[in-house]
Amino acid sequence: MAKKKATTKTPADSPSRPRGTRAPAPSVVYQFKITLVDMSPSIWRRIQTADCTLHTLHHHIQAVMDWSNTHLHHFVIGKRLYGVQDLSPGGMSGYYVFDSSAIMLSSLLPASGKKTKFSYTYDFGDNWEHEILLEGCLNPDPSTKYPLCLEGERARPPEDSGGPLEFGHILKVLANPGHKEYEEVAEFYGSFDPEAFDSKQATARMVEGLWA
Repeated sequence: MAKKKATTKTPADSPSRPRGTRAPAPSVVYQFKITLVDMSPSIWRRIQTADCTLHTLHHHIQAVMDWSNTHLHHFVIGKRLYGVQDLSPGGMSGYYVFDSSAIMLSSLLPASGKKTKFSYTYDFGDNWEHEILLEGCLNPDPSTKYPLCLEGERARPPEDSGGPLEFGHILKVLANPGHKEYEEVAEFYGSFDPEAFDSKQATARMVEGLWA
């Protein structure tokens, strides 16, 4: 009798899913508002995604914020840290880090869609903390492709710009050509447009991130 050929199934949310294959229709869609903490005016995004791992949500956040994914990150949900597991034990935080690639949103978030907050921090030097608000669980629209970015406001800070306080200082200097630091700051950040944001481009990056 001929042996059956072994097959390997790839999860629908996996970045390694073969290009050109169609993900199964989602049974539920999660809507999140992502807001950078300690920013005025506010920098935020609103996204929708099917159930996926926390690691895939990390890629979605990187995509819609347009971060470069060149620094460490973690989620804090309840009293637990989730991220890249080789940070633990004895990692930078000193706490056990649960593997974000092994945890689905549906195993952590209320099926009722009750509003729930948790945090995501990117770059432990600049410490860009994001508040992640689950706004609800929705019935999927058959005519809509997920994930997508619905809307948002303002560009994220430049990478390695020093964190919220330093970024605030950079904006003040750029707004005042008479400032003694203006020429120096403008040399590095003069092309930065703090108002720039395009939801269609953000969605395209989210989709492309699934293949990264």
